[in-house]
Amino acid sequence: MKIVNGEHRQLQIKAGDSVVFSSSVIPGNERAVQVLKDNLTRQGAKVYHSKIVDLHASGHATGDELKQVAKLVKPNYYLPIHGQYFMRAINVELAEEAGLAKGHGLLVDNGQIVKFRKDEAQITDETVPAYYVMVDGLGVGDVGEIVMRDRKLLSQEGMVVIIATLDRKTGRFLKNPDVISRGFIYLRENKDIVDEMRNKIKNIIARIPMHQEVDPDYVKGLMRDQIGQFLYTKTKRRPMVLPVIIQV
Repeated sequence: MKIVNGEHRQLQIKAGDSVVFSSSVIPGNERAVQVLKDNLTRQGAKVYHSKIVDLHASGHATGDELKQVAKLVKPNYYLPIHGQYFMRAINVELAEEAGLAKGHGLLVDNGQIVKFRKDEAQITDETVPAYYVMVDGLGVGDVGEIVMRDRKLLSQEGMVVIIATLDRKTGRFLKNPDVISRGFIYLRENKDIVDEMRNKIKNIIARIPMHQEVDPDYVKGLMRDQIGQFLYTKTKRRPMVLPVIIQV
């Protein structure tokens, strides 16, 4: 993109043009940047970046620039609020070199409360919640770590749903256990694993004495553990196993 008279216009690349990536890639953006490099190269551009040429332009101010800002602003107190603690400590040192009074550089962690009075700034022992707030659709803060962990597991390993329909009186199967796979294996191409899984499910129920009432939560736990271990042994993957017990 280029800006002409305040408007963004598409930049046309011609064969032989040079494109310089003057800053390093921010972690997490590697794939998007690589796609951009590929597309520029397809158009005939020669792409230069810091890994092949000794060039780098930081998006952050240098130490001398930070000291210059401190000299111009002349703050009474200096409170860096972003970045690693180590880097913020150096920031305070630079401000002191620029004339900030000793002890007027404040270093705090996320959530700590600093009280400012007319002639004093005090770091207190009080804290406030300062953690990530998950936004999910219309919900704000209602998605916790357990939900995020489950979503991560589902995205990586998939899930297997086991539906067991049992006779309420005898605790025995009324029909063959149903197995549903999503994001794990294609059932039609893995019939041997599915058959072994069904046999193991039947064996779990068969070990429960006929006179004993079936505890759905207990049976679900057995299925989750034993079928999960079986699938890991067979595939070296750990899908989420969701047992469903229906008593008729």
